[in-house]
Amino acid sequence: MEGTLKFPFYARLAFVLIALIGIFYVLYVAQGILVPVIMAFLFAILLRPVVMFLTIKLRFPHVLAAITAVIFFVLLILGVFTFISFQVTDMASDFGKIEQNITYHIKHLQEFVRDNFNLSSREQKEYIDGATEDSMKKGKELLGTTLISFTDTLMNLILVPIYTFLILLYRTHFMMFLSKLFKKEHHEKLQDILCQIKVAIKSYIVGLIIEMIAVSVLTTIGFMIIGVEYAILLGIITGILNLIPYVGILFAGILSIVASLTSSTEVSIVIGVIIVNIIVQFIDNNILVPMIVSSKVEINAFVSIVGIIIGGSIAGVAGMFLAIPIIAILKVIFDRVEHLEPWGYLMGDDLPKTYEWRRIKLPLYDYGNSNKTMNIKVEVPTPTFTETNTNNDDANLL
Repeated sequence: MEGTLKFPFYARLAFVLIALIGIFYVLYVAQGILVPVIMAFLFAILLRPVVMFLTIKLRFPHVLAAITAVIFFVLLILGVFTFISFQVTDMASDFGKIEQNITYHIKHLQEFVRDNFNLSSREQKEYIDGATEDSMKKGKELLGTTLISFTDTLMNLILVPIYTFLILLYRTHFMMFLSKLFKKEHHEKLQDILCQIKVAIKSYIVGLIIEMIAVSVLTTIGFMIIGVEYAILLGIITGILNLIPYVGILFAGILSIVASLTSSTEVSIVIGVIIVNIIVQFIDNNILVPMIVSSKVEINAFVSIVGIIIGGSIAGVAGMFLAIPIIAILKVIFDRVEHLEPWGYLMGDDLPKTYEWRRIKLPLYDYGNSNKTMNIKVEVPTPTFTETNTNNDDANLL
């Protein structure tokens, strides 16, 4: 007679902790391999409708459709970064003016500190030199690390399009592999999980792109109004850096403040840049994100911030960008596995509900009626995995 072996709580907790340590160690060691593959997986989901359009509407062969979609995507990215590089080159010619204006502001700041805190310029210089002495030593190490990271980034820029093409090309093969890992009675749940992952990730990435464009346009308009030079460049950079949640906008704000010193030494320009960033972030966080992004992936802010910190510690900027999509995938899986359902609920955000004002959905928090949260379910056909479906595009999820 077969029995189930049950372990005490402390033994199960130890097993879970050992498993988590092993998983995070593997992710840290293998980040150079996993990050390009995960990025390619997300881009493949995004480009899948393009491949389907080329295959069905324009009668392209499947291989040619995948190549065309990837090339179009790469050219679009290269076009944006080419424009940014030309603008940055023009800005670099004004570096002397920026340095002069920064020195002007530092001088006035030192005078303010001297008049109000009774610290002479020499004492202030000693404090600054003492604080930056260790930073100079670490700067050399950081420079070497940055060069290595830049080399890895260039390698990823080559590998990601190749991985994306291969995932689009072998999507059916990968689906059949997943179907063979599970028994037939679990295929329906597997199909539901994969469909929901596809819908959530594609909607999330499209939402991020729309948010990036909106933030870029709003920031550019704001900088033009207050008279900031290179307003278009700074607006685009702000939109791109805004893709990194919670952290990217800080770097974008600092860069915008420094770049604003090319045209004037007036403090009003700096204050104007700060005000524009605050207004754009207010619109982004209270209108764009709830309406475009948060409605696609319902993850609470606490889990998002912790996930971003963990992703950044494991894989740097790429890990911070990939944190939210990975958490979204885990939530879809946890919500549909009985033993993991509590963790899926922990990741979720069932407190906010929405109300509609002139066809714009805005968040409205009502802690007393949290069980009335509106959930939008996407019904997707769930065909059974069979060997005869290997060439049927309707059965493909990637």
